[in-house]
Amino acid sequence: MTMKRHRDTTSVPAMRLDKWLWASRFFKTRGLARKAIEGGKVHLNGQRVKPSRALHVGDRLRIQRVDGEYTVDVLGLCEQRRPAAEARTLYAETADSLAARELAASERRLQSYHAPHPERRPNKRERRQIMAMSHRRKTD
Repeated sequence: MTMKRHRDTTSVPAMRLDKWLWASRFFKTRGLARKAIEGGKVHLNGQRVKPSRALHVGDRLRIQRVDGEYTVDVLGLCEQRRPAAEARTLYAETADSLAARELAASERRLQSYHAPHPERRPNKRERRQIMAMSHRRKTD
């Protein structure tokens, strides 16, 4: 029979995962951080966790956001939300994560060149036609 090893939580500083995500400015509010964790968008050391999970220095997080996926190592803990420059000192993004996000951003820029752009804004009549067509699609 194997015994599970547990961290000695009395001597190691820790804080709630949702609070750290908020303090490190990955999410604007703790509520948004909690929803992301519960939705499976945040993994701690490769495992899906709850918002109240204790986070320690040295843990690895995988965070999925609209602007890309981040893989970061926790370097520090802070109970307060500080300026962005200070918040960046709480984590270090891995080189693979940074390269993948930059590649995805460059692909999005290239796709925007091929997307059709109107020469002008629609006038009042054209806006009404567009709204009527979109309303018909929703009701069908």
